[in-house]
Amino acid sequence: MKAVDPRLLRHARAARACLIGTVLLGLAVTGLILAQAVLLAHALAAAARGTEAAAALAGTLAVLLGVAAARAAATYGGEAAALRAAARVKSQLRRKLVGHCLRLGPAWLGGQQPGQIAAQATRGLDGLDPYFARYLPQLVLSVLVPVAVVVTVTVTDWISGLVIAVTLPLIPLFAALVGMRALAATHRQWRLLAQLAGHFLDVVQGLPTLKAFGRATFQEKVIAEVTDEHRSAAMATLRVAFLSALVLELSAALATAIVAVETGLRLLYGHMPYQAALLVLLLTPEAYLPLRAVAAQYHASAEGRAAWMSILPILDTPLPAAGLIQPASAAAVPDLRSATISLTGVSATYPGRDRPALAPLSLTIRPGELIVLTGASGAGKTTLLRLLLRFIEPASGTALAGGTDLAAVPAGPWRAQIAWVPQHPRLLAGSVAGNIALGSPGASREAVEDAARLAGAAAFIEALPRGYDTPVGERGARLSSGQRQQLALARAFARNAPLLLLDEPTAHLAPAAAAAIDGLISGPLAGRTIILATHRYPGTLGAAQVIELDGGSPADPASQPAGIPTLTAAR
Repeated sequence: MKAVDPRLLRHARAARACLIGTVLLGLAVTGLILAQAVLLAHALAAAARGTEAAAALAGTLAVLLGVAAARAAATYGGEAAALRAAARVKSQLRRKLVGHCLRLGPAWLGGQQPGQIAAQATRGLDGLDPYFARYLPQLVLSVLVPVAVVVTVTVTDWISGLVIAVTLPLIPLFAALVGMRALAATHRQWRLLAQLAGHFLDVVQGLPTLKAFGRATFQEKVIAEVTDEHRSAAMATLRVAFLSALVLELSAALATAIVAVETGLRLLYGHMPYQAALLVLLLTPEAYLPLRAVAAQYHASAEGRAAWMSILPILDTPLPAAGLIQPASAAAVPDLRSATISLTGVSATYPGRDRPALAPLSLTIRPGELIVLTGASGAGKTTLLRLLLRFIEPASGTALAGGTDLAAVPAGPWRAQIAWVPQHPRLLAGSVAGNIALGSPGASREAVEDAARLAGAAAFIEALPRGYDTPVGERGARLSSGQRQQLALARAFARNAPLLLLDEPTAHLAPAAAAAIDGLISGPLAGRTIILATHRYPGTLGAAQVIELDGGSPADPASQPAGIPTLTAAR
């Protein structure tokens, strides 16, 4: 990563203000350092010669004390302002990362490791505090202060100025040589930490399965191995950091000693004024100090920079077509209560897979129809629902709604007309009522209870300790799979959307509850457009179309129940 990565400035506007403030602060601190050295040299020289009155010397010391206080205040204020700027930058980056992941959609997120993304967005971005609060200010000082010191010393004594100018480049040279090794070690440390976070999350989520199959002990060993690798990487990074500090301190000490020796010899033989020698000796350490400090802060901020480099590919991942529609070019959102959806030769392929998840398919969905999708696992039922949800875009063919190309319709308003029950519904940490009202935040308690009764969930909800206010736990851990499925159905019913997508809605339900849901589909929900994906078709739902898919392709129409319209497929 560059000292100031322009991509960081592009993704976080607060970083620009921080950089400008850091430069201005660096100029102020540089001027105060020079003023402090000049005043101190003058005061010491005057006191040694006894040529200045006590009152005048006291005035000089008072001014010197004020300059030192101003320098301390400027350093403190600059660090506090940089920390506030870092907090704003982290907030902007977190919002941008989460928002970009949401716009990329479930299809993209399904191929990622959520644990790693969570580690990057939390612990990783927290590492940017040292970068903004200490590394950037010190980086500015490492440029301004040495240049100002060399100019001031050269004007005072050209020989000392020449010695400082010749020895100064050695410190950044050694810092760069050690820094390249440190950067590689830090990147390896961060990769292992992200891997450990992701693997630990997977183990915790799958702990019941691991215990049932007797593999929990093996996973303990795997976590121990990854943890040990991370410990080794962290210690290797620390060793490089300590080596860097040793090399830089030794280089700066030798360079300062050279200046001190040549200045002392010339002062001893009367070839240099006392006040000039004092000024040179006071300013020489200030020339090397910022360079040593920026090298130390480089290592302190390495974790944050490594995390930034790891989230940059996510931020640079192009959005799907649905996320690129500009408001000026967006088409009007069709009303799904009256609009007909037409799919012509539509196919879908997931990234990294050669075989299409859905072969070219033509389908007409009229308002108020019940369409049943059947077929074995992997036949393309869920993929077709994802296409209608705009989670993925068609690889070929056209999808129209009311004569409007769906590619030109904004995804958000389109999804606002859809209620969806996935195969594996996710519940959020919160109350039962909050999860039911997730898709309709303004729903009244009466509407929530009505939706629960429709889904057959009212009985078990009322038996909970706090009824509808009972927390469901993380991912609904306190509920059975059937209860989670019923809450997902209630959430979809509470949305009251014109298009209802049901993906195996009765897979985890008891036969009686499944029969009740079948009755709802053909009864109270009959006015909505419903697309039901299921492994089985009971034949009692009154479907307008039954589409049997086979490996992403429609099966032989002869296999469909009598009296049900057949599917027209594009080949």
